[in-house]
Amino acid sequence: MLTYITLLKWTSQGLQNVKQSTSRLDAARKSFENTGAKIKDFYMLTGRYDMLAIIEAPDDITLAKAILTLGTQGSLTSETSRAFTESEYRQIIGGLG
Repeated sequence: MLTYITLLKWTSQGLQNVKQSTSRLDAARKSFENTGAKIKDFYMLTGRYDMLAIIEAPDDITLAKAILTLGTQGSLTSETSRAFTESEYRQIIGGLG
C-alpha cells in the first residue's frame, strides 16, 4: 500500500454543519474502504489547515477516486501528497548520480 498525506480545510458549508463532522468522518472511512483505500490516521489541526489524514491506497487512481468522492460532498477541500517511507527515501537518494 502507498501512503498519502492529505491536508483538509472545511468549506463554509462544512463549517455551517461542523457538528456533523464526526459522522462525516465515519462515513468517509467507510467510503474509502469501499474503494480499496483506508484512512489510517486522522488529526484535527490548528493553523492553516483544519484536519490531516494519513491515507493508504494501493495506487494513485484508487486514492484519487476516494478523495474526489469525498470532495463532491462540498464540506471540505483537500491537498494530497504522496509520502515515501524511509526505505523508499533511502532507495531514491541512493539512486542519485
